Amino acid sequence: MTKRKVYFPLFIGIAIATGIFIGSTFNFKNKSVLFSSNSKEAKIKRLINYIQYDYVDKVDTDSLLDDAITTMLAKLDPHSVYIPKDELQRVTESMQGKFAGIGVSFIIHDDSVAVSSVIKGGPSEKAGIKAGDRIIVANTDTLFGKSLIKKAGVIEIERGTLEGSRKMSDAVMKALKGETDTKVNVKVYRRSVNQTLNFPITRGDVSITSVSAHYMINNTLGYIKVDRFARTTYEEFKKALDGLIAKGMTSLALDLRGNPGGYMDIANMIVDEFLEDGKLIVFTKSKHGEIDKSYATDKGDFEHGKIFVLIDQNSASASEIVAGALQDNDKGTIVGRRSFGKGLVQQEMALGDGSAVRLTTARYYTPTGRSIQKPYNHLDQTNYNNDYLERIHNGELISRDSIKVNDSLKYKTPKGKIVYGGGGIIPDVFVSIDTLSTFNGKWYANLSPFIFKYIDNNRKEMNKWELYDFVKKFDKNDKIFNQYIAELDLNYPIPPMAKEDLKRYFKAIMARNLFDETGYFMISQKKDNMILKVLELDLKK
Repeated sequence: MTKRKVYFPLFIGIAIATGIFIGSTFNFKNKSVLFSSNSKEAKIKRLINYIQYDYVDKVDTDSLLDDAITTMLAKLDPHSVYIPKDELQRVTESMQGKFAGIGVSFIIHDDSVAVSSVIKGGPSEKAGIKAGDRIIVANTDTLFGKSLIKKAGVIEIERGTLEGSRKMSDAVMKALKGETDTKVNVKVYRRSVNQTLNFPITRGDVSITSVSAHYMINNTLGYIKVDRFARTTYEEFKKALDGLIAKGMTSLALDLRGNPGGYMDIANMIVDEFLEDGKLIVFTKSKHGEIDKSYATDKGDFEHGKIFVLIDQNSASASEIVAGALQDNDKGTIVGRRSFGKGLVQQEMALGDGSAVRLTTARYYTPTGRSIQKPYNHLDQTNYNNDYLERIHNGELISRDSIKVNDSLKYKTPKGKIVYGGGGIIPDVFVSIDTLSTFNGKWYANLSPFIFKYIDNNRKEMNKWELYDFVKKFDKNDKIFNQYIAELDLNYPIPPMAKEDLKRYFKAIMARNLFDETGYFMISQKKDNMILKVLELDLKK
């Protein structure tokens, strides 16, 4: 779509940019109407002038305009949204799959910044930063103790809370991030040698992983977890797919649970790995009736393998494109619970001051022609946003029979399978949500601090572990786990089932800290009902 730059005074520009960009989708014969003194934009401009110069009290017009834009978009549909300037960078980085920084993961531990891992090949690894280092200074910013607390704006009641940690993490990120190729002088304290060390680091592009885990569940069944569809997702996915194929994978569990979506073209590229040449993946339709169809090519590397797609009530948008394309082409098996139900396509449009809108510009349809967008009323978005609670109330997360379908939106796949539009992807094989939770906050509250401290105190020994050996052999006698239980200082025994769940989570978090998300999932999914169902289905076919 053609991008149009429009220059107005800043305070006017924010207010009218939404109207201009919405208008940019229309075919105006006389584009000067946008600048006419009788236009709606001129009306808004005059109102802002009145408020700024004549209103009795001082008003923050920028904030007022932000609220006005948000309200305006809320009257369109639930997915057309305004992204303020201070949020846009974070959103853009997440979807581009990279940001400029020094390449470390860290946690806030005892009001200090402890490096939990160093990204391979990143600026910090090249400079010599190691896991366990405490970052105490970045340029002129002191990042520990009272100085960090003050810099983050943390008040006393937030100390030790998630909100306090978030504020301190944000302050640290602000100090460490910057433009690519700029320098930051980092001072760290290294416990292993009891020294303070200085590292000049040149910031570079740091990847934000969107394919968080991949591994072989058994000799033939592979697993790939996709968190979102960012610009770098296909490259990450293809690398994981090829690696698993090389290990003998003939069946794949593609986990899209909790995946909110992302770029449609990236979703199409992933689907293309499974569908044969010429198969329709998805098509979109604009308000003008323009139809754009996407087809599979002959480049797929897993067209003859078995595919299981895992979805739940939080799988949305591009996730539903993947599930819908495979389901409508009678490819593979969709496992889980009914997906979110988002069939609208957004385009991000800059507003000129660093903020942007994501405006719905089309609807998408699965190969059979169904829209999976759930109903919405722009006057009542509360019910739309409370859909999850409604599903709980209706019993849909427990029983497939509780899923409401609209017979007027019934479609057939080429092999005669019945599928429905009008509200998400209904799985081929239903798996209810786990209602047998043994969670007790007291048992889990100190888990992450204990694990970090244990690794930090035994880093040389812990760094010797390899992932697969760790999964099979770590803490076989429960010695370390029992140390944690002892520190909880409970005056009652934990029930056996709850203790097994806690032990599994304990080991999974330990694996995440030592390795990455793959280690976490390899351990936590041993009692994952959807994974267990996939194992059962894979044996039958």
